[in-house]
Amino acid sequence: MSTETTASVSTHILDTSKGRPAVGVAVSLATRSGPGRPWQLLGGSTTDADGRCTDLPVPPKGTTQVRLEFQTGAYFSSPPPTVRPSVDLRAPAARQDDASERESPVFLPEVVVVFAITPGEHYHVPLLLTPFGYSVYRGS
Repeated sequence: MSTETTASVSTHILDTSKGRPAVGVAVSLATRSGPGRPWQLLGGSTTDADGRCTDLPVPPKGTTQVRLEFQTGAYFSSPPPTVRPSVDLRAPAARQDDASERESPVFLPEVVVVFAITPGEHYHVPLLLTPFGYSVYRGS
């Protein structure tokens, strides 16, 4: 059902390299009223325990394009949570990370997605993320 009101936007991030949601990623939302027009930053949110941002600002009337900026650098550079694995004597010893691997720069410090919107529609934009690539699509 489409009305002449504004559109709405939500997103979530799945870290496909780990097979789980990306928690704690800052996401900002900006809008503009046409190609070449200046962007207006409306605000943002942070992904929750399910990797979702459901409380992003509502684009104002007249918006034709939205820009989502995902701050992925902090997510990839933060240490992973400590997990105590069970001991399996048959498994080979875990390889220790090389210091140069840990100190290398993050390949994707941010991901920016720009898309067109139509008044009255809802846009759910999932981000499938790995340390070296990403994919986005219009979800439901």
